[in-house]
Amino acid sequence: MEEDVSIGVTMEKIDAIEQAASRLLQRNVAEAKRVIETEYPFHKLSAQGRNYTDKEKMAQFIRDGFIDRYSGQKLVNPGILKVLSYYMPEIFPYHSHWKMEECHNAYWEFVPTVDHIYPVALGGADSMENWATTSMLHNSIKSNWTLEQLNWQLHDAGDYEEYDGLTGLFVKLVESDRELLKDTYIKRWYRLSAVEDKSRRC
Repeated sequence: MEEDVSIGVTMEKIDAIEQAASRLLQRNVAEAKRVIETEYPFHKLSAQGRNYTDKEKMAQFIRDGFIDRYSGQKLVNPGILKVLSYYMPEIFPYHSHWKMEECHNAYWEFVPTVDHIYPVALGGADSMENWATTSMLHNSIKSNWTLEQLNWQLHDAGDYEEYDGLTGLFVKLVESDRELLKDTYIKRWYRLSAVEDKSRRC
């Protein structure tokens, strides 16, 4: 049913474009403008910045069970990839700004981030109910588009008890080599992950 609605909306937009173009063919610019303004108006987007704290992000990742809500694929604790880069920088490189030519693809494909399901720029709420875990890759693709515009669907959240995004393994790796804590990225995610991991084991 949702797919039918999406197709219907798309056809309405194409129809508006066709109508406007037909009016232009008739040299009726005023009528073409009226069609666009009423049937397919332009909505200027305003830049919306949102800086989630690491604690907020971790809480969201746990709520969603480290599942990419836009694709359904599993994601991993951000710290575990940095551990791989720490030990194997040549074959698993990390770049602080994630430059694609200098950073392993895994950072884009499997590091979770928080996104607004309905874009704030389009009037979406900046609240937990409108947040979803997704990969950096899908976050960058989605940008300010809606799920309907991309023909995407929202997948069910996972169960953190069944899949923890390799958080427990990440904690064990750090606790087996405390030198890893000299890396600020690893240290940040270890602090959040260790608290969560220990609370789950108690």
